[in-house]
Amino acid sequence: MHDRKKRQQELIAGFTANLVVAASVGTYGSVLGLLAAQKGLSWYQLLIMNLSVFAGSAQFVMVDMWFPPLPIAEITLAVLVINMRYLLIGASLSPLFHKTSLGGKMAFMHLVADENWAITMARFHKETISPWFLLGGGLCVQAAWCTGTLLGHGLGAVITEPERYGLDFSFVAVFTALVFSFWKGRSDLLPWLTAAAVAVGSELLLPGKWYIICGGIAGALVAACLSNKGQQETP
Repeated sequence: MHDRKKRQQELIAGFTANLVVAASVGTYGSVLGLLAAQKGLSWYQLLIMNLSVFAGSAQFVMVDMWFPPLPIAEITLAVLVINMRYLLIGASLSPLFHKTSLGGKMAFMHLVADENWAITMARFHKETISPWFLLGGGLCVQAAWCTGTLLGHGLGAVITEPERYGLDFSFVAVFTALVFSFWKGRSDLLPWLTAAAVAVGSELLLPGKWYIICGGIAGALVAACLSNKGQQETP
Protein backbone atom coordinates (compact mmCIF):
# COMPACT_ATOMS: atom_id res chain seq x y z
CA MET A 1 0.00 0.00 0.00
CA HIS A 2 2.87 2.34 0.88
CA ASP A 3 4.61 1.61 -2.45
CA ARG A 4 1.40 2.27 -4.37
CA LYS A 5 0.95 5.63 -2.66
CA LYS A 6 4.57 6.55 -3.32
CA ARG A 7 4.18 5.69 -7.02
CA GLN A 8 1.08 7.86 -7.23
CA GLN A 9 2.94 10.75 -5.61
CA GLU A 10 5.84 10.37 -8.05
CA LEU A 11 3.39 10.20 -10.97
CA ILE A 12 1.65 13.40 -9.88
CA ALA A 13 4.97 15.12 -9.17
CA GLY A 14 6.25 14.27 -12.67
CA PHE A 15 3.02 15.43 -14.28
CA THR A 16 3.08 18.70 -12.35
CA ALA A 17 6.78 19.37 -13.05
CA ASN A 18 6.15 19.14 -16.79
CA LEU A 19 3.26 21.59 -16.79
CA VAL A 20 5.88 24.31 -17.26
CA VAL A 21 6.54 23.05 -20.79
CA ALA A 22 3.01 21.85 -21.60
CA ALA A 23 1.95 25.12 -23.25
CA SER A 24 5.01 25.17 -25.49
CA VAL A 25 4.57 21.49 -26.38
CA GLY A 26 0.96 22.18 -27.29
CA THR A 27 1.97 25.18 -29.38
CA TYR A 28 4.63 23.15 -31.18
CA GLY A 29 2.08 20.39 -31.71
CA SER A 30 -0.40 22.82 -33.23
CA VAL A 31 2.11 23.47 -36.03
CA LEU A 32 2.18 19.75 -36.80
CA GLY A 33 -1.62 19.71 -36.75
CA LEU A 34 -1.74 22.57 -39.23
CA LEU A 35 0.66 20.81 -41.59
CA ALA A 36 -1.18 17.51 -41.22
CA ALA A 37 -4.47 19.15 -42.14
CA GLN A 38 -2.87 20.70 -45.21
CA LYS A 39 -1.59 17.25 -46.25
CA GLY A 40 -5.07 15.76 -45.94
CA LEU A 41 -4.59 13.63 -42.81
CA SER A 42 -7.77 13.09 -40.81
CA TRP A 43 -7.87 13.90 -37.11
CA TYR A 44 -8.04 10.22 -36.12
CA GLN A 45 -5.02 9.39 -38.31
CA LEU A 46 -3.12 12.15 -36.54
CA LEU A 47 -4.26 10.87 -33.13
CA ILE A 48 -3.13 7.32 -33.95
CA MET A 49 0.24 8.72 -35.03
CA ASN A 50 0.52 10.66 -31.76
CA LEU A 51 -0.22 7.61 -29.62
CA SER A 52 1.91 5.12 -31.55
CA VAL A 53 4.94 7.20 -32.60
CA PHE A 54 4.93 10.11 -30.13
CA ALA A 55 8.09 11.78 -31.44
CA GLY A 56 7.75 15.34 -32.64
CA SER A 57 10.62 15.59 -35.11
CA ALA A 58 9.86 12.15 -36.56
CA GLN A 59 6.19 13.02 -36.96
CA PHE A 60 7.08 16.22 -38.81
CA VAL A 61 9.14 14.14 -41.25
CA MET A 62 6.30 11.64 -41.63
CA VAL A 63 3.81 14.39 -42.44
CA ASP A 64 6.26 16.04 -44.84
CA MET A 65 6.63 12.72 -46.70
CA TRP A 66 2.88 12.05 -46.70
CA PHE A 67 2.17 11.80 -50.41
CA PRO A 68 0.11 9.02 -52.03
CA PRO A 69 1.17 6.37 -52.63
CA LEU A 70 2.81 6.45 -49.22
CA PRO A 71 6.54 5.58 -49.29
CA ILE A 72 6.29 3.24 -46.30
CA ALA A 73 9.89 1.99 -46.44
CA GLU A 74 11.35 5.49 -46.76
CA ILE A 75 9.18 6.86 -43.95
CA THR A 76 10.13 3.96 -41.66
CA LEU A 77 13.86 4.43 -42.33
CA ALA A 78 13.64 8.19 -41.78
CA VAL A 79 11.85 7.74 -38.46
CA LEU A 80 14.40 5.16 -37.30
CA VAL A 81 17.32 7.46 -38.13
CA ILE A 82 15.77 10.47 -36.41
CA ASN A 83 14.84 8.47 -33.30
CA MET A 84 18.30 6.93 -32.91
CA ARG A 85 18.95 9.65 -30.35
CA TYR A 86 16.70 7.69 -27.99
CA LEU A 87 19.49 5.13 -27.71
CA LEU A 88 21.51 7.84 -25.96
CA ILE A 89 18.49 9.02 -23.98
CA GLY A 90 17.75 5.46 -22.86
CA ALA A 91 21.36 4.96 -21.81
CA SER A 92 21.27 8.15 -19.75
CA LEU A 93 18.17 6.84 -17.94
CA SER A 94 19.74 3.52 -16.96
CA PRO A 95 20.43 4.62 -13.34
CA LEU A 96 16.73 5.40 -13.00
CA PHE A 97 15.72 1.96 -14.30
CA HIS A 98 18.15 -0.20 -12.35
CA LYS A 99 15.32 -2.03 -10.50
CA THR A 100 12.81 -2.03 -13.37
CA SER A 101 11.91 -5.09 -15.47
CA LEU A 102 12.43 -5.14 -19.24
CA GLY A 103 8.68 -4.87 -19.82
CA GLY A 104 8.47 -1.92 -17.46
CA LYS A 105 11.38 -0.18 -19.20
CA MET A 106 9.65 -0.58 -22.57
CA ALA A 107 6.39 0.82 -21.22
CA PHE A 108 8.08 3.82 -19.61
CA MET A 109 10.30 4.54 -22.62
CA HIS A 110 7.33 4.76 -24.98
CA LEU A 111 6.29 7.97 -23.23
CA VAL A 112 9.76 9.50 -23.11
CA ALA A 113 10.00 12.79 -24.97
CA ASP A 114 12.84 15.30 -25.00
CA GLU A 115 11.02 17.56 -22.54
CA ASN A 116 10.11 15.07 -19.80
CA TRP A 117 13.52 13.40 -20.18
CA ALA A 118 15.29 16.72 -19.59
CA ILE A 119 13.12 17.62 -16.61
CA THR A 120 13.49 14.12 -15.14
CA MET A 121 17.28 14.17 -15.42
CA ALA A 122 17.44 17.66 -13.91
CA ARG A 123 15.39 16.43 -10.94
CA PHE A 124 17.38 13.17 -10.73
CA HIS A 125 20.58 15.17 -10.18
CA LYS A 126 18.98 16.94 -7.22
CA GLU A 127 17.01 14.20 -5.42
CA THR A 128 16.04 10.53 -5.52
CA ILE A 129 13.17 9.80 -7.89
CA SER A 130 11.68 6.73 -9.58
CA PRO A 131 10.61 5.95 -13.16
CA TRP A 132 7.08 6.93 -12.15
CA PHE A 133 8.20 10.57 -12.15
CA LEU A 134 9.30 10.07 -15.76
CA LEU A 135 5.97 8.43 -16.62
CA GLY A 136 3.99 11.27 -15.07
CA GLY A 137 5.93 13.73 -17.16
CA GLY A 138 5.35 11.63 -20.26
CA LEU A 139 1.60 11.61 -19.67
CA CYS A 140 1.62 15.39 -19.27
CA VAL A 141 3.66 15.96 -22.42
CA GLN A 142 1.61 13.52 -24.47
CA ALA A 143 -1.68 15.09 -23.32
CA ALA A 144 -0.38 18.53 -24.31
CA TRP A 145 0.96 17.17 -27.60
CA CYS A 146 -2.32 15.48 -28.55
CA THR A 147 -4.34 18.53 -27.55
CA GLY A 148 -2.10 20.87 -29.53
CA THR A 149 -1.96 18.73 -32.67
CA LEU A 150 -5.72 18.19 -32.76
CA LEU A 151 -6.46 21.88 -32.14
CA GLY A 152 -3.98 22.79 -34.86
CA HIS A 153 -5.64 20.31 -37.19
CA GLY A 154 -9.01 21.93 -36.53
CA LEU A 155 -7.56 25.39 -37.21
CA GLY A 156 -5.66 24.27 -40.30
CA ALA A 157 -7.87 26.26 -42.61
CA VAL A 158 -7.42 29.44 -40.53
CA ILE A 159 -3.63 29.67 -40.02
CA THR A 160 -1.96 28.90 -43.33
CA GLU A 161 1.55 30.25 -42.50
CA PRO A 162 2.56 29.06 -38.97
CA GLU A 163 6.21 30.10 -39.49
CA ARG A 164 5.04 33.70 -39.87
CA TYR A 165 4.20 33.71 -36.14
CA GLY A 166 7.38 31.94 -35.05
CA LEU A 167 5.52 28.78 -34.00
CA ASP A 168 8.09 26.60 -35.77
CA PHE A 169 10.77 27.83 -33.33
CA SER A 170 8.90 27.19 -30.06
CA PHE A 171 10.29 23.67 -29.56
CA VAL A 172 13.88 24.79 -30.12
CA ALA A 173 13.49 27.66 -27.64
CA VAL A 174 12.00 25.45 -24.91
CA PHE A 175 14.53 22.66 -25.23
CA THR A 176 17.46 25.09 -25.35
CA ALA A 177 16.31 26.52 -22.01
CA LEU A 178 16.03 23.01 -20.56
CA VAL A 179 19.48 21.99 -21.77
CA PHE A 180 21.13 24.91 -20.01
CA SER A 181 19.66 23.69 -16.71
CA PHE A 182 22.28 20.89 -16.93
CA TRP A 183 25.23 23.30 -16.95
CA LYS A 184 27.54 22.34 -14.07
CA GLY A 185 30.47 24.64 -14.76
CA ARG A 186 33.63 24.92 -16.84
CA SER A 187 34.09 21.13 -16.97
CA ASP A 188 31.10 20.95 -19.33
CA LEU A 189 32.52 23.50 -21.77
CA LEU A 190 34.71 21.17 -23.88
CA PRO A 191 32.10 18.39 -24.30
CA TRP A 192 29.42 20.96 -25.20
CA LEU A 193 31.65 22.74 -27.72
CA THR A 194 32.72 19.42 -29.23
CA ALA A 195 29.12 18.26 -29.58
CA ALA A 196 28.11 21.56 -31.19
CA ALA A 197 31.06 21.60 -33.61
CA VAL A 198 30.56 17.98 -34.70
CA ALA A 199 26.80 18.51 -35.07
CA VAL A 200 27.27 21.60 -37.26
CA GLY A 201 29.89 19.84 -39.40
CA SER A 202 27.75 16.73 -39.75
CA GLU A 203 24.71 18.80 -40.71
CA LEU A 204 26.73 20.33 -43.55
CA LEU A 205 28.25 17.07 -44.75
CA LEU A 206 25.62 14.40 -44.07
CA PRO A 207 21.99 14.14 -45.21
CA GLY A 208 19.04 13.85 -42.87
CA LYS A 209 19.29 14.02 -39.09
CA TRP A 210 22.64 12.29 -38.59
CA TYR A 211 24.04 15.46 -37.01
CA ILE A 212 21.98 14.72 -33.88
CA ILE A 213 23.63 11.33 -33.40
CA CYS A 214 27.13 12.49 -34.36
CA GLY A 215 27.06 15.51 -32.06
CA GLY A 216 25.66 13.53 -29.15
CA ILE A 217 28.18 10.71 -29.46
CA ALA A 218 31.11 13.12 -29.84
CA GLY A 219 30.13 15.11 -26.77
CA ALA A 220 29.55 11.96 -24.73
CA LEU A 221 32.94 10.51 -25.70
CA VAL A 222 34.77 13.71 -24.72
CA ALA A 223 32.91 13.81 -21.40
CA ALA A 224 33.76 10.15 -20.75
CA CYS A 225 37.44 10.73 -21.55
CA LEU A 226 37.61 13.74 -19.24
CA SER A 227 35.88 11.77 -16.49
CA ASN A 228 38.34 8.86 -16.81
CA LYS A 229 41.28 11.26 -16.83
CA GLY A 230 40.02 12.92 -13.67
CA GLN A 231 39.62 9.56 -11.92
CA GLN A 232 43.14 8.50 -12.90
CA GLU A 233 44.63 11.72 -11.56
CA THR A 234 42.79 11.39 -8.24
CA PRO A 235 45.17 9.85 -5.68
